[in-house]
Amino acid sequence: MSDQNPGSGGGLLLLDTASLYFRAYFGVPESVKAPDGTPVNAVRGLLDFIARLVADHSPAGLVACMDADWRPQWRVELIPSYKAHRVADASEGIEEVPDTLSPQVPVIEAVLDALGIARVGVPGYEADDVIGTLAARAAGRVDIVTGDRDLFQLVDDARGVRVLFPRKGVGDPDVVDEAAIEERYGVRARQYADFAALRGDPSDGLPGVKGIGEKTAAQLVSEYGDLAGVRAAAKDPFSRLTPARRRNIAAAADYLDVAPAVVAVAKDVPLPAFDPAVPSAPAAPAALESLAQTWGLGGSLTRLLAALAASG
Repeated sequence: MSDQNPGSGGGLLLLDTASLYFRAYFGVPESVKAPDGTPVNAVRGLLDFIARLVADHSPAGLVACMDADWRPQWRVELIPSYKAHRVADASEGIEEVPDTLSPQVPVIEAVLDALGIARVGVPGYEADDVIGTLAARAAGRVDIVTGDRDLFQLVDDARGVRVLFPRKGVGDPDVVDEAAIEERYGVRARQYADFAALRGDPSDGLPGVKGIGEKTAAQLVSEYGDLAGVRAAAKDPFSRLTPARRRNIAAAADYLDVAPAVVAVAKDVPLPAFDPAVPSAPAAPAALESLAQTWGLGGSLTRLLAALAASG
């Protein structure tokens, strides 16, 4: 199967890998270590997560989507504050990551590769953009596993795209469909990106519009349809917007000109060729055995191998 039609023939499970290994790192104690004493809590936690997801959802395709660029320059050029508070080294643009997590990421990548689980990242793009592109290309059902609400904008009942949001854990995720988004936020899934741009998001360094929080953003987007409609209403002397709200929207014009491009998940990323099929056996057994011994992957790897074999 090629990446041109990755969801045909069954469900495609897309992993927001960094979201999951951060969750594993903070959820599994650092006392889980390799034989040499190196913490492997994120590695083993992620393997257990994937094992549970494969067992529960029996996907036909599985892709570990990666942040080849966690803070793309094209987004920073549009909004310089984008994720700026997460930068550990301003000169290098390196993300601030816990000291004992960083060394585990290459191990995670090596284990996924040895297993034969497709791992896709594209220079200049975030994992969100890889996910958005794969979801747009898929012909069948798509489940996106992420703790990032930005990806709610991709939810599409008609195309079978939903988010599995592990609020309580990957074994009991919130299944986010269009009804769930409308119930929680008061907007439609297709309006979520405009709603998020208006509201802003401190965790991503997006300022939003002064005086417009979540409830007001939802109200405005629902009433006027989209961000363009809200901005048009702010210029319309006969609209029902208050003078203060008009002023705040006008004052945020420069931000609102570029925010949609920053907030929107890309759906046209130039993806490399890869095979999303769920591997029933390791792609590189000897390399996997070496990794298992070096890093003490134990039962976590055994459980994932069993889940993969059963799915085949």
